[in-house]
Amino acid sequence: MLVHLAGKRELAQLTSFDLVVLLLLSNVVQNAIIGNDNSLLGGVVGATVLVAANYLLVRFAFFHPRFGRALQGRSTTLVDDGRVDHRALRRELISRPQLAAALRREGLDGIEDAEEVVLDPEGTFTPTKKPAPTLEDVLERLNRIERKLR
Repeated sequence: MLVHLAGKRELAQLTSFDLVVLLLLSNVVQNAIIGNDNSLLGGVVGATVLVAANYLLVRFAFFHPRFGRALQGRSTTLVDDGRVDHRALRRELISRPQLAAALRREGLDGIEDAEEVVLDPEGTFTPTKKPAPTLEDVLERLNRIERKLR
C-alpha cells in the first residue's frame, strides 16, 4: 500500500536505487514481524520512513537533473551508426551474443539490423532499427552494379 501511495512512477520504473529501497523495506518489515521488535508499529514506521525518503530523493533528483544523473548514471551507447562499440560492451560486461539476444527480444533479427543501441541506466536496451531501403535506393544500387559490369 505504501509503494502504491508513493506514485505510479514507483510501480512503472524500478531503478537500481528503488530496488535497494525495496530490499531494505522487505528487511525492515521482516524484522518487525519475526525479529526481536515484533511490534506492528515498528515495521510501519520503518517502512514509512524508507518510502518517504525514497519519494523525497526521487523528487529532488527530478528537479535537480545533475543530481539525478549522478544518482542513476548515464546511458551507454553500445551500437552507433551500425557499428558495435566493443569498449562499451566490455565496460558494461555484455558479450556480443548477449547483445544479439537482447535485440531479438526487442524485435530485431540481430546486431546488423541496429542503427543504434543504447543501454539505459535502468538496464533496458533501446534499439533504433536501420531504415529499410527505398525503391530509389535499390534502383541506384542496381545502376551502380550495371555501370561496373560494363
